[in-house]
Amino acid sequence: MIGGNEAIRLVVSDVDGTLVDKQKQLTPATVAAVGRLRAAGLGFTIISARPRSGMMPIAETLAIDAPMGAFNGGTVFTRDGTVLSQHFVEPYVAREMLELVEDEPVDIWVFADDQWYASSDQGAHVDSERLASNQAPVITDDFMSLHDRADKITFVSDEPAVLQRIHERAGSLCNLATVVQSQTYYLDVTALSGNKGAGITALADALDVPLTAVAAIGDQANDLPMFEHAALSIAMAQGPAEVRAKADFVTGGNDADGVAQAIDRMILGAR
Repeated sequence: MIGGNEAIRLVVSDVDGTLVDKQKQLTPATVAAVGRLRAAGLGFTIISARPRSGMMPIAETLAIDAPMGAFNGGTVFTRDGTVLSQHFVEPYVAREMLELVEDEPVDIWVFADDQWYASSDQGAHVDSERLASNQAPVITDDFMSLHDRADKITFVSDEPAVLQRIHERAGSLCNLATVVQSQTYYLDVTALSGNKGAGITALADALDVPLTAVAAIGDQANDLPMFEHAALSIAMAQGPAEVRAKADFVTGGNDADGVAQAIDRMILGAR
């Protein structure tokens, strides 16, 4: 038994760096482990910084009929296309954040209208995002026209100091939005309720499962809010030390079927 006296009944997993390997693929071992989880009577769903378009192939492969959380939980939806809730970045915040980076050496991505808008189709992370979002970017320099309906704004840089500086410059705007890194090279801005703490709560509520019976698996800083809410938190081995330190357990890396290990040893094994 885990989570006080209550057994885990629902597992909520992050996607990139967690459920999929470094090639953004589900491995046979992970698919089989999710099957064993369901056979044992437990629920399974996903939450991710990805847009809905990028989560649908995962949902189809795993036949996830439970609600899922896109944009760190800012949008809750089901596999049949039903949107249960959707929260945009506050327009004022979106406008101010976009103005803030005008002098910063970053690429800009805005997700709105079910499209990925980008300042460039070049760069080390574009091909990866094509896979993660399951679409090609629409190249634009007119991001301000999207400020009133942005699901997510992402600033992209391989220089940690640049993203840290933007985060610090955002100042009080961080009280009006969720500003967090989903990868070491992505700084994401989503709605204030677009965080995985609120997201895992919404998913658990939709499935009528108390948080005292929910396990969360993730690897990055944006997963910490759901670690705080879940009864059981499991971090991936390749995640940052500060994330691993906040988890109840650490499983293998995403290139070593870490989610399958977590399901078999830390969730089903504990039953």
